[in-house]
Amino acid sequence: LIYLFQNKETLQIHILQGWLHMLCIMITQPPLRQACVENPHKPQYGGGIIRNPEFNSGLEGWSTFGGAKIEERVSKGDNKYIVAHSREKPYDSFSQKLYLHKHLLYTLSAWVQVNQGNASVRAVFKTRDGFKHAGVTLANAGCWSMLKGGLTLDSSGPAELYFESQDTSVEIWVDSISLQPFTMEEWNSHQQQSIEKFRKSNVKIQALDAKGNPLVGAKISIIQNALKFPLGNNINKEILNNPAHQKWFTERFTVTTFGNEMKWYSTENIQGQEDYSIPDAMLNFAKQNNIAVRGHNIFWDDPQYQPWWVKSLSKEDLAKAVQRRINSVVTRYSGQLIAWDVVNENLHFSFFESILGNDFSNNAYKTAHQLDPKTPLFLNEYNTIEESGDGASSPSKYLKKLRQIQSSAQGSLPMGIGLESHFRVPNLPYIRASLDTLASANVPIWLTEVDVLPNPNQANYLEQILREGYSHPAVKGIVMWAGRDAQGCYRMCLTDENFKNLPTGDVVDKLLREWVKRGFVGETDDNGVLEISLSHGDYEATIDHPDLLNSLLLKSFKVVPAESSEHQATLTVQAS
Repeated sequence: LIYLFQNKETLQIHILQGWLHMLCIMITQPPLRQACVENPHKPQYGGGIIRNPEFNSGLEGWSTFGGAKIEERVSKGDNKYIVAHSREKPYDSFSQKLYLHKHLLYTLSAWVQVNQGNASVRAVFKTRDGFKHAGVTLANAGCWSMLKGGLTLDSSGPAELYFESQDTSVEIWVDSISLQPFTMEEWNSHQQQSIEKFRKSNVKIQALDAKGNPLVGAKISIIQNALKFPLGNNINKEILNNPAHQKWFTERFTVTTFGNEMKWYSTENIQGQEDYSIPDAMLNFAKQNNIAVRGHNIFWDDPQYQPWWVKSLSKEDLAKAVQRRINSVVTRYSGQLIAWDVVNENLHFSFFESILGNDFSNNAYKTAHQLDPKTPLFLNEYNTIEESGDGASSPSKYLKKLRQIQSSAQGSLPMGIGLESHFRVPNLPYIRASLDTLASANVPIWLTEVDVLPNPNQANYLEQILREGYSHPAVKGIVMWAGRDAQGCYRMCLTDENFKNLPTGDVVDKLLREWVKRGFVGETDDNGVLEISLSHGDYEATIDHPDLLNSLLLKSFKVVPAESSEHQATLTVQAS
């Protein structure tokens, strides 16, 4: 509530926030810690369209897939589940035949276990258009792990769901299987519900006169100056001398990443000769325009993207060069960035580990933290949410790597999850399922390099991805990878060379108009109250009423999440 008390010359303004009460979330389940549990949970949505999801009717609805032998087993707690054993090929398993529709979005979940050690278990759909990987998890012996995923289809038709593992020595155990279809309208509706719940607050503004009586019909004009949620795009050095580029960028974004200018091959192209003049200038430009900067990157584990002179170094010389690099770049920008991508793409590649040992990433993160203790340290990977078939960077593999690094420092590192998000065609159910799984780590998640491969649906796909990211409560920021340089853009541009919007740029502006209230005017009711749902961010409000001598400007009005200590403030505005 904002109470306005008119006391001759001053107005005492007390700001309190209330939360908008929402209905239950329809699709996203609360992000649970993905612990290995003794007994599987009940299937989501009662199993959806899966027949006999809990195997209470034996193996009804399920068949042998490949050359496995299958059977129903019962645990000591009387829990029934299906088992595939005597497996010789990865796909030797069990399956259920279904009919799936092109225009629906399918969410998948199951609880899986193996009989010994641990192994990756994947859910796959055999369709007329080929094999669709829907999700994967790292299953363990002795407890149940949740596999969460989803898929969309290119055409309607018969399909067959089965489970596979590359480790043919293990038995695959599965229970509580669910496959639930949603229409795009239902999906979009849920996104909006989630935005209302997690990105907005329901704010009541009550205007009272000096005697405490309501000011009925007071006009309140509200302008949002900044969106609390960080949304941005990468930039390249060309922006420094291009006023049109600068104007277009600063009117829209609050965060950026430098495309190449902070990378090792840019700052030390010749061994021993460091040059930070360009990233220094870019950082100054960002600071002058209140643009936050992500540090990208300290190291890149892909052998293709090393300074040309690095590959010829001996192990001892490489170790020295690595230490100089991390000391140099992190010390130089310590306290000036909002994140560090410490070892880029270290799930797909291992250039440094192959020479300096398997502890390279662990040591790099610990060193970065020692040099810049307050800045979050990110893993940054591709295909974790883009491609369900890439087992190298699946959500479960990502979490395993994250926990390995955390454990090496006894959990003291301020970690973050960076998801590059280079898409061909977005699989929205898989994106959401993956984000739910990653959220169990309880660290900030960012989409760090969002783009879409050129195709006729590029703009539409970009909108889907941005909405999905913004609506997920675990996602704390989004940076697109569409910055222009002398050659154009990496895979996706938002503007032409004159900084006039392309359809993708129009999508960004459309979403900003939805998420940022550039102007709103409302009137108080008979109780002197105006109630409005506002995105978290900074606002200015002007209050007009005949009983007030002048309009009163309320500066630095903040709408923030309930868990923030900023949710309550007291302001005084001098009446003229």
